[in-house]
Amino acid sequence: MIAQGGLWIVGLGPGPVHWMTPEAVEALARASDIVGYGPYLDRLSLRADQRRHASDNRDEIDRARHALRLAVEGRQVAIVSGGDPGIFAMAAALFEALEAGEPAWRDLAIEVAPGISAMQAAAARLGAPLGHDFCAISLSDNLKPWDIVARRLSAAADGDFVIALYNPASKARPTRVFDAFALLRERKGAATPVAFARAVGRPDEAIVVTNLGEADPGLADMSTLVIIGSSQTRFVSRGQGRPWLLTPRSYGAAR
Repeated sequence: MIAQGGLWIVGLGPGPVHWMTPEAVEALARASDIVGYGPYLDRLSLRADQRRHASDNRDEIDRARHALRLAVEGRQVAIVSGGDPGIFAMAAALFEALEAGEPAWRDLAIEVAPGISAMQAAAARLGAPLGHDFCAISLSDNLKPWDIVARRLSAAADGDFVIALYNPASKARPTRVFDAFALLRERKGAATPVAFARAVGRPDEAIVVTNLGEADPGLADMSTLVIIGSSQTRFVSRGQGRPWLLTPRSYGAAR
């Protein structure tokens, strides 16, 4: 009889080890097999008895199936995501694979260990840009048509949400972030605060604070989280350094 395996879907956070939750650390320590995108696995210090299963970033469903098969074989498996696994990441891929896969997969003990998301890390660096209603939109059109992305951007702008843009640009689609900014500039004021937060928490961290009229979309890559403010978002100056970003909790609060 094969021993019952287990599976954890683990959020590693944006980068630094101290931003990883105790639950995530515990899940990784208990795992016999760690499955994930190669650069995410490179961030981990694995023991000699732990097996590493690396794959390309686009192989999410195949990666999820592999993790499920290992768990059915009796292995204790952790499948990892950067940031939070439930935000444009591996939790959805895992449950998609489970839904369409082998009946035995549904009997597995599966847990999701949340992580600090990219937009939370960026917001912490910037001050309080997410203090009021906000939304998160991925600019990737690999898994959905661009007209859906454009419709959601328009709705978010017209609804006056703060917008966190994930996956703004890649080598395969370098122009979509320019398309997004062109659309938003038609619907939002030029003075709207904008922030480009790249590789937050890592040695190559870079943050640029500007406004919608002057922003250079070319600053964004796949390691960048872009925040576009609402009509209420504003700059709060400080003695030295870049200003803070604030979106007050009360809509229409006095400046």
